[in-house]
Amino acid sequence: MATKQKPRPKNLAVLGSTGSIGRQTLDVVRALPDHFHIVGLAAGSNYNLLFTQIQEFKPDFFSYARYDSEGHNLKALVRPQYIPLEELAVHPDVDIVVIATSSTAAIDAVLAAIQAGKTIALANKESLVAAGEIITGALKKTKARLHPIDSEHSAIWQCLNGEKQPPHHIILTASGGPFLNYPPEQMSEITVAQALAHPSWIMGQKVTVDSATLMNKGLEVIEAHWLFNIPITSVDVLIHPQSIIHSMVEFADGAVKAQLSPPDMRLPIQYALSYPDRFPNETLPSFDWADFADLTFAQPDFTKFPCLRLAIEAGKKGGTYPAVLCTADEVAVELFLKEQIRFTDIPAVVEKVLNAHETIPHPSLDAIKSAEKWARDIALKIAGGIS
Repeated sequence: MATKQKPRPKNLAVLGSTGSIGRQTLDVVRALPDHFHIVGLAAGSNYNLLFTQIQEFKPDFFSYARYDSEGHNLKALVRPQYIPLEELAVHPDVDIVVIATSSTAAIDAVLAAIQAGKTIALANKESLVAAGEIITGALKKTKARLHPIDSEHSAIWQCLNGEKQPPHHIILTASGGPFLNYPPEQMSEITVAQALAHPSWIMGQKVTVDSATLMNKGLEVIEAHWLFNIPITSVDVLIHPQSIIHSMVEFADGAVKAQLSPPDMRLPIQYALSYPDRFPNETLPSFDWADFADLTFAQPDFTKFPCLRLAIEAGKKGGTYPAVLCTADEVAVELFLKEQIRFTDIPAVVEKVLNAHETIPHPSLDAIKSAEKWARDIALKIAGGIS
């Protein structure tokens, strides 16, 4: 009897390998070397960590945004071969492209991977938020597949797996961040260190601040709209401080399905890579009901966390509003992290930029990029007046 041949590992290109999601993706690869193999790594600025990752994983290709000016030691390497980011995303040796970069700069790489028919494990929120209509339209024309990495959207995806009918309602859960029970009158005094101390998740600085303002959850509402073809009005947000239920789906008959697991991003990352299979991974925490006797829920406070309201409103208006939202928030968070504006100035800047914007319906990619440039300029001007 012939021995069944073991399938070859899936070849991965990790764009944003030095960021939080990128590093945790490599943790999954370390734990499951028989299932996944790194053929490409890409980073924007963390030269030292990228160099260390290249030495460990020995990819065939790499991309570095500052290669021409800072890639001295990388240029001396015989292997791997340097190629531009978009070329890495479409390389024929790549099975799955993990897009873990931040900001809307990832849109070009996402679209390139779609055109090449790749499986895309997407952790970048801004690309779908800003260009959801373009990306979902491109997906319909190719054999490419998009697997969400966000824990909330992974949870929805898992709940919908095997269902023949679309969801009637989606409930995105949110931890509420570090300021869930913070006195409203003290919100303007929040420091950068306090905003970066998330109670549940280990994430990059931008995402952590967005989680503290609940902007992150607003972006996820828009993401869910595009990922699951559901109206924004059918997506709700529910505060769940324990971060055990990662999201829920309500069906037409009133039944509700939920996905539960300890708050660890490696699980949704692994599922995005292994789908439709599930592999045992001893490095992942197991769920113990005794550790979570109380699971609580509450409605979000839109007055205390206006970023959530602003994001949902921008998503409903559509057009270039979501792209402007992302850019204005990016500028405001950058300035907050530099201690040039206060925590409560973040929604103030975003709202003023949105109020000044005249949307373009069904925008082209060029229109989106133009709106982003406008938003960055006006956000800096508005923030300068605040500081």
